Amino acid sequence: MIGVSPDTAKKHCRFKEKYGLPYTLIADTDHAIAKAYGVWQKKSLFGHKYMGIVRTTFLIAPDGRVAHVFEGVSVIGHAVEVLAELTRLRG
Repeated sequence: MIGVSPDTAKKHCRFKEKYGLPYTLIADTDHAIAKAYGVWQKKSLFGHKYMGIVRTTFLIAPDGRVAHVFEGVSVIGHAVEVLAELTRLRG
């Protein structure tokens, strides 16, 4: 598992420590990864338009292909949803 966000490496370190995360976090400060995966998009909040990350989870197969995409991710219940899809993919 790898987490990617536009936050700095320093912020990632604090976040990882605060929540005891056991996986790697990547600082995508130039949005190159987000753009490559199509998740750096125009967003709107209270009529204000801006560019930002659309929270998305990608399951990457051992051969490097994208096996499944979860779009519009909500944190609550998402881990269960991902585990179910991993189980289905493993067959």
